[in-house]
Amino acid sequence: MLEKLEKFQILALSIVLALGLVIAVKTGVSGVSKNSISVTGSAYEIVQSDSGSMSINLQVRASSKAEAYKIAKVQLPKVLNYFENAGFSKDNIEVKAANGYVSYRYNSNGTPTGEILHYNFTQRIEVKSNDVDKIKNAAVDVQNLVSDGIDVEINEVQYYYSKLPELKVSLLEKATQDAKQRASAMLKATHNRAGKIQSVNMGVFQITPVDSTNVSDMGINDTSTIEKKITSVANVVFQIK
Repeated sequence: MLEKLEKFQILALSIVLALGLVIAVKTGVSGVSKNSISVTGSAYEIVQSDSGSMSINLQVRASSKAEAYKIAKVQLPKVLNYFENAGFSKDNIEVKAANGYVSYRYNSNGTPTGEILHYNFTQRIEVKSNDVDKIKNAAVDVQNLVSDGIDVEINEVQYYYSKLPELKVSLLEKATQDAKQRASAMLKATHNRAGKIQSVNMGVFQITPVDSTNVSDMGINDTSTIEKKITSVANVVFQIK
């Protein structure tokens, strides 16, 4: 009697362990349910920016506001002439409103004395063009103005791709196709195949430098490089046939 009881206990334990193994396997394959499979597909394309912009600050420091303005009035035409010589038309160049501020002298303990040290004058100039190489070269060479005694500071250089809306549609289609290929590969071993799409969720687009591996839940929109990698992600649920 005792021997039969032990055999029954062993059999019961075996059944419990087997059920636990089945549950564990099902839990590990979270992307597959009884009638559907969830797959993430992706697609990317390398593009060349087709427009660009840059902005610089002409900076002048003088003993008074009037003196700073006088110097800037002489230097500004030289800066504009630089851009025109670099191949930009006057329509590509925009002079923004100037601004300035006073710098005060401080004493040894760090408190202002009220004595004016100098006046700072800043004039912003923006340049735009569909020739991105021209923008790139101008951004590199503009510092040559320093040799003429003109203090310029580059604020930012940006490059854009105008056909991004159309490309996003195309990439989403390719990402969905990639998801179906992945689903088919996963189901091949079970002699099933991916059927109709039950749902599609578009992930955020990642616009990055070509060699970058950065991703963000909010998406990335790189404007610092001429050549860009645009990546689309689609989360697709397929019916299992």
